[in-house]
Amino acid sequence: MGRACFIALGANLGDPVATVNAAIIALRQLPHTRFVAASSLYRTAPVGLKHQPDFINAVVAVDAVSPAPTLLQDLFDIEARFGRSRGVKNAPRTLDLDLLLYGDEASDDPRLTLPHPRLHERAFVLAPLAEIAPDLFIPGRGLVRELLARCADQQIEKLVSQTA
Repeated sequence: MGRACFIALGANLGDPVATVNAAIIALRQLPHTRFVAASSLYRTAPVGLKHQPDFINAVVAVDAVSPAPTLLQDLFDIEARFGRSRGVKNAPRTLDLDLLLYGDEASDDPRLTLPHPRLHERAFVLAPLAEIAPDLFIPGRGLVRELLARCADQQIEKLVSQTA
């Protein structure tokens, strides 16, 4: 039996809807994991650097048996396949995959912070997460649905019939 893991997806370059859908398919094929669920796609305004295209976001749930650092490397490998290069923080990107939660594991490692340090304050993560796991408890933060209610001022639009 694996650990319940949640992965955020985001893209805003090229055809982000197609990219996020293709990335969901890639996540379905991850080794040492069992795909559980994918949220709908959501359109959101960029955070940080404002003058860039809107993002398409989603969240995927998997059960993973490989350790968190191995799963993180698998995510980096998928990003690379989609042309991701890491540079400026919050810059436009072909694909961004963030490991939000790895079971109830906590980590302050510089390479992997768990739970993801800003997931509790971002509607673009919480809305898709609430769709597939509304009663999920984020250690040290609270229930996903309650955290989402605190982000009501952040604009997010659910897209219809756009998931893989």
